Amino acid sequence: MPKKRKRVAWSKEHVRALKAMAKKKRPAGAIAKSLKRTEGATRQKAFSMGLSLDSRA
Repeated sequence: MPKKRKRVAWSKEHVRALKAMAKKKRPAGAIAKSLKRTEGATRQKAFSMGLSLDSRA
């Protein structure tokens, strides 16, 4: 059975880092890795904030 991941709330610092990296056009995978989150969670948060993460790798 796969390990169940616990949801981690987005801190102000993580949101700030996400915005900064999105502005610098960092790939979603790299942003996710630096925030220790999944790429899916990172994309979902960016989308909910109205940020564009370039989907072209």
